[in-house]
Amino acid sequence: MELAGASAVVTGGASGLGEATTRHLVAGGAKVVILDRDQAKGEALAKELGVGAAYTPADVTSADDVAAAVAHADELAPLRVAVSCAGVGWAGRVVARDGTPHDLDLFHTVLNINLVGTFNVLRLAAAAMAKHEPTADGERGVVVNTASIAAFDGQIGQIAYAASKAGVVGLTLPAARDLAAVGVRVVTIAPGTFDTPMLALLPQEQRDLLAKGIPFPRRLGSPDDFAALVGHIVANDYINGETIRLDGALRMPPK
Repeated sequence: MELAGASAVVTGGASGLGEATTRHLVAGGAKVVILDRDQAKGEALAKELGVGAAYTPADVTSADDVAAAVAHADELAPLRVAVSCAGVGWAGRVVARDGTPHDLDLFHTVLNINLVGTFNVLRLAAAAMAKHEPTADGERGVVVNTASIAAFDGQIGQIAYAASKAGVVGLTLPAARDLAAVGVRVVTIAPGTFDTPMLALLPQEQRDLLAKGIPFPRRLGSPDDFAALVGHIVANDYINGETIRLDGALRMPPK
């Protein structure tokens, strides 16, 4: 899939993995619509990137918000790429030490944003892609989702987060099979421990300890590592229906 002459949407595109992906896609020649709830960051990034980017405030769980962002992208150029980076986490055991059961509303919230929001973007972006003329190879677009190695190695206290990310992994293959008829690929990336704004809040000692637990390379993942993999997935049209772990061979312990 060629980025030049195409548009893309990136959710959570104003910071962390999403920001790096936005920058990478713009550098590759795509017109990128940034979907993010942080208006200040979204507008600042779009302004910095100039004509290659635009910002649309959006809640990924809103059908109207995402539909508007997809339509905005399609006005700039045919939509060919959608990347879902928006997500939230929450720490809580099924039953807390004091005997309190996990908050059901919080469980719903995490699944709604991480899983339902990802599907919302997938379905609307794919529908828009399906209307465009295919490339010479019959491809109309690619959707890249973000899961986590917690989908496979969920730790104590990650019940909601791990369940939501496992759902993203689970929808990848059937979505790719569903969309094969219209030439839209679906791929998921499962990052390990990445140097994101959330981790930046930790003391350096804790950050160093996390890095030491990664077999090789012994460092935190960089958002640029994630963006580079997105770029390769876009370019390599034989990658489809797969979840790719991006974790330096890390396997998470129970806690």
